[in-house]
Amino acid sequence: QAKEALEKGEVPVGCLVVHNGEVIGRGRNEVNETKNATRHAEMVAIDQVLDWCKQHNRDYTEVCAQSVLYVTVEPCIMCAAAVRLMSILSCLFMLGNHMSECCGSVLSISSDDMVDTGEPFECASGYRAKEAVEMLKAFYRQENPN
Repeated sequence: QAKEALEKGEVPVGCLVVHNGEVIGRGRNEVNETKNATRHAEMVAIDQVLDWCKQHNRDYTEVCAQSVLYVTVEPCIMCAAAVRLMSILSCLFMLGNHMSECCGSVLSISSDDMVDTGEPFECASGYRAKEAVEMLKAFYRQENPN
């Protein structure tokens, strides 16, 4: 998903949501393509999870409580809040972002005590981080088509 985003001129972030070994949501950044700043990879994948739940007549809260979200870069505040509101079990990201991210690098949206904001979720990082760095470098070396 991240490589596809890079090929489309997007920041190379991709996301998968896995439930019981099955990918039920996938997304890539679509911000430039759609001219919609909310179309981050996680949000696109979450939309697909909701569609999957409707198609399979499943309660999204039960499904998400047993699902893992995999993403290239540590979620931003919007995406971390969405993961928490969906009560997704855990989030595994390849690369942390110590400037503005929210799964422990700067804020702890994933684990802070907050009223009416869904369930806290586990975060882990570092898997294939070098690959994520290389894709980000490739993106920032190219000309922005937008």
